[in-house]
Amino acid sequence: MPKTARALLQLPPATTAAIEKLGADLAVARLRRKESLKTWAKRMGVSVPTLQRLEAGDPGVGIGIVATALWLIKRDGELSNLAAPEHDQGAIEMDVREAIELGRARAQASARARTSANQTKE
Repeated sequence: MPKTARALLQLPPATTAAIEKLGADLAVARLRRKESLKTWAKRMGVSVPTLQRLEAGDPGVGIGIVATALWLIKRDGELSNLAAPEHDQGAIEMDVREAIELGRARAQASARARTSANQTKE
C-alpha cells in the first residue's frame, strides 16, 4: 500500500467531513455557474472523472487541482492563510508555555541569587 493511501485512511473524521463538504460546495459553485462537468474539467485542465472525484470529496485529489477549482471561483486567495504561522494556535500556545516556564526559571534563579547574596552579607 503506498504511503499516500495509508495516510488518507488515517484522516480524522472531521477532516474527511470537511473535504467532502469542500467537494460538495465546489459542485454547487459549478452548478450555480451553469457549467457542465465537461466544460469545468476542461477549464481546470483535468479529466471529468477527476473533477467528479473532487466534487465527491475524494481526499486523494491533488492540492493543485483543489487550488485550481478555488481559483475558478475566485477563492484561491484563502490558500495563503491556511497554515500561516500567525494563525497556528498550537504553536502559539507552545510559545506562551515556553515563555512562562522561562520566566519562572529566571524568577527562581533571581530569588536564589538574592537569598545567596543576603546570606553572604550576614
